[in-house]
Amino acid sequence: MSKLSPITISSWTLGDQCRFEDRVKAAKEAGYEAIGLRAETYVDALQEGLTDQDILAILDKYDIFVSEVEYIVQWAEENRSYEQKYKEQMCFHMCDLFKVGHINCGLMENYSIDYTAQKLKELCERAGHRIIGVEPMPYSGLPNFDKAFAVVKASGAENAMLILDTWHWVRADQPYRALTAEEAVKVISIQINDAYQRPYAFSILRDESMHDRLAPGTGAKDTVGFLRMVKEAGIDPKVIGVEVISDEILSRGLEQAAVYTFEHTIKVLEEAWPEQLPGQ
Repeated sequence: MSKLSPITISSWTLGDQCRFEDRVKAAKEAGYEAIGLRAETYVDALQEGLTDQDILAILDKYDIFVSEVEYIVQWAEENRSYEQKYKEQMCFHMCDLFKVGHINCGLMENYSIDYTAQKLKELCERAGHRIIGVEPMPYSGLPNFDKAFAVVKASGAENAMLILDTWHWVRADQPYRALTAEEAVKVISIQINDAYQRPYAFSILRDESMHDRLAPGTGAKDTVGFLRMVKEAGIDPKVIGVEVISDEILSRGLEQAAVYTFEHTIKVLEEAWPEQLPGQ
């Protein structure tokens, strides 16, 4: 299988308190090929006084690119706030600016498959040529792969796809399994990390997700097994995102957080998917 997937440090891995150039520099020096940006971190860069051209110039300076744009939410609400409508448009702009083909999306609100599918279809129509990557999360309205896939399928939208994340997969108590060809073809991207054996209580599970994930291969949830599941399904993800949201790791500083997560990512790829290693 060819090397198609840039190893990307997802936006949350380096937090939301750093300057844009510091984010890019830490990622590049650690070995990452690309960075992810949320709408919020893009706005933070603008708030620094950077223009779009300044941002592109910094990326060019460090020979790195943006490969992951996120995060559209509340897209199934009947009366969306202007903030959410504007954030959606900003994600579309980011895709065009950075030449990224897909947007990561989540849905906290819980609705029926049919209703959610209709709202996803409407979002996909607004997205035009861009792909909408829906991410199942155990504490969300799309708590597991099966419901998320059912919604994507029922939407009938060609540009509706799925994003698989190790942490969300295991915390939904899903075993690694063979994906069907129909399921696999709908996976656009993956995010990898690891988790402790025992989860937080369900009522605060999102706190674990947002503060206490582990680097790939350093926990109890077999990141290698997750990667093998994806590889054996024949998936060529557009991105291998390294999303390690960890207060403890980030407290070591940007540089150390980037190096630590990259080194452990390389270790699991060497074991599970060496074709995806840089330079292969």
